[in-house]
Amino acid sequence: MTKQQLFDQIKKKQSFLCVGLDSDIKKIPQHLLGSDDPIYTFNRSIIDATAQYCVAFKPNLAFYESEGLNGWLALSKTVAYIRQRYPEQFIIADAKRGDIGNTSEMYAESFFNEMDVDAVTVAPYMGEDSVKPFLGYQKKWVILLALTSNQGSQDFQFTKDENGERLFEKVLNVSKKWASDEQIMYVVGATQGRLFEDVRKIVPEHFLLVPGVGAQGGSLEEVCCYGMNKHCGLLVNSSRGIIFADKSENFAHIAGLEAQKLQLEMKELLDRYLINRK
Repeated sequence: MTKQQLFDQIKKKQSFLCVGLDSDIKKIPQHLLGSDDPIYTFNRSIIDATAQYCVAFKPNLAFYESEGLNGWLALSKTVAYIRQRYPEQFIIADAKRGDIGNTSEMYAESFFNEMDVDAVTVAPYMGEDSVKPFLGYQKKWVILLALTSNQGSQDFQFTKDENGERLFEKVLNVSKKWASDEQIMYVVGATQGRLFEDVRKIVPEHFLLVPGVGAQGGSLEEVCCYGMNKHCGLLVNSSRGIIFADKSENFAHIAGLEAQKLQLEMKELLDRYLINRK
């Protein structure tokens, strides 16, 4: 999917919502546990209930890998279901991979050719040669970790060099030379508030994947105020606040209502901020 195609979906749906499929077997409704594939059954219901309100789905691979072969099968079936039923959706494998070049080549092959996702999250710590293999696929995206929403982001991401450049700024400044804003996005946590202004000074045109809205306490209003650009430039992820909003047999309907609530808020924010940035 190209940057323009993604923006077209945002305009069409008046939404920049990404639904995180953090499908923890310990948290899905009890009545699903007797099915042949509980995680896939859960995912399929969530997808059907929320697809009209979002532009992306983001399976977090930890919740699938932890279930061994069954988890991988559920993930594969989930991606195939989205591709078949909702081909306009942008699919992100939240894998946070990062390794030496030949290993990265195999990861890229796995995610982009075998699994057929649109994007994969990648850790930039090992540098350009560990990221380049992911950039060799047409209409596929690398989403680099830049400024995350967790408390531990303070440990390394804000350290300064002798020129006062913070590490997250160095990641942005260096990596933006590796490929265009048609291939690289960045993870910037919603809890970082006004620091979105600093990010936008370096990467004004790139899309940002924004976790941390909802259960982690990030402000959607702040994210849009300081992070939105003329093409929206945001994919805001919500996971637990949508998919685990209800544990009853009505769970999918409630998830849909939570997604719709966010979509309506996003519509207002698009009307308010996007028009001012044209």
